Amino acid sequence: MKWTLLHPADRLVKIMERIYGYGMTTTSGGNLSILDENGDIWITPAGVDKGSLTREDIVRVTASGEIIGRHRPSSEWPFHSVIYKRRPDIKAVLHAHPPALLGFSIVRKIPNTLLIPNADIICGDIRMAEYEVPGSEALGENIAKMFDTGANIVMLENHGVVIGHSDIFKAFMAFETLDFCARLEINALRLGKINALDERKVGISREKNNADLGDFAVQCYSSEECDVRAKMCALISRSYDQRLFTSTQGTFSERLSDGGFIITPYGMDRKYLSPEDLVRIEGEKKELGKTPSRSVLLHQYIYEKNPGINSVIVAHPPNIMAFAVSDSAFDSRIIPESYIMLRDVPKLPFGSSFLQPSLTADVISMKNPVVLVENDCVIVAGTSLINAFDRLEVAEFSAKAIIATGQLGEIAKIDDAEIAKINTAFHLE
Repeated sequence: MKWTLLHPADRLVKIMERIYGYGMTTTSGGNLSILDENGDIWITPAGVDKGSLTREDIVRVTASGEIIGRHRPSSEWPFHSVIYKRRPDIKAVLHAHPPALLGFSIVRKIPNTLLIPNADIICGDIRMAEYEVPGSEALGENIAKMFDTGANIVMLENHGVVIGHSDIFKAFMAFETLDFCARLEINALRLGKINALDERKVGISREKNNADLGDFAVQCYSSEECDVRAKMCALISRSYDQRLFTSTQGTFSERLSDGGFIITPYGMDRKYLSPEDLVRIEGEKKELGKTPSRSVLLHQYIYEKNPGINSVIVAHPPNIMAFAVSDSAFDSRIIPESYIMLRDVPKLPFGSSFLQPSLTADVISMKNPVVLVENDCVIVAGTSLINAFDRLEVAEFSAKAIIATGQLGEIAKIDDAEIAKINTAFHLE
């Protein structure tokens, strides 16, 4: 989607739809604004249902201060205005209080963005502004002082978070990433000790590059490939809606009958991927003019070593990833369905997926279809796209169930004798 071609009011509506739809704000909470090139500010209204916001609800405040629209601007309008005056590089502001970030806000702590690679790059420096009455000039000044330091994210004491950026989608990306980090940290703390990325691992992650592949021009698309592309986009969108993916993270691939495979592109918003955005891989070459996911070599090695695997997903859901960033091991032996779908789930060292993709592929098979990589990702393989997606869902749901039991009591795992019966009954050996 070309955000720059959308009217500011339409951009605000689309971002608010995502924020509200994913439970990151309430009917009356949160506000967004965009600074137009002529100095006008487009802002969400006060007292209007955020779940049914329309283009006509957006308020325009001109550079001279005239209010144009059928509603009043958000009551938080003052701090939006101050941020734009103090930081000319900021052209969009987002304020919301999703539960996880609100949790950090009310204990007055900042989420750890060093649990997975690149989150610290997306979020940058994060500051905390002192509490003041909502909508007051004093609150605006407290927030502006933190933005004066050059930070783009300011946590508010007992009031959520404010993010300023060069455009509204980049502000949303930072917001979504910070919220993911908050949820991940909370989940990991429920399991045990958190193992954050140290300076050495951060350096390793920075060295991850796009694969050096040649190019080929596509001459035609088979009916099989068209079907794969359409189904993959539908499941990518579903993964995003179920919060298994974020806008910047998550990769699908599926093998074609001719030996090539289709994979998600690098750096494109997962919410709006279309069939033409996906990338075909043939041998050591990629579809001309496109950049595949940086995990493309891992997918390729898995397919080469496992004829029975036809789809691979690399993802970072916040519940199963809590096991990847903590010292707790994930054990699928909680209900028969979890064990049947996931089997034993090994945890590999950080960097395995991109520094040693061939060796990582050796660990993955239909007998070991799910692998965790420390502080990085979960890798899921399946006989088909829907089979791999099902495994991803089961992994995330199982992890969520385990985390939820923390306050209930000790988990009674299925014992070895019963596991042996399951293996026999479902031909898992």
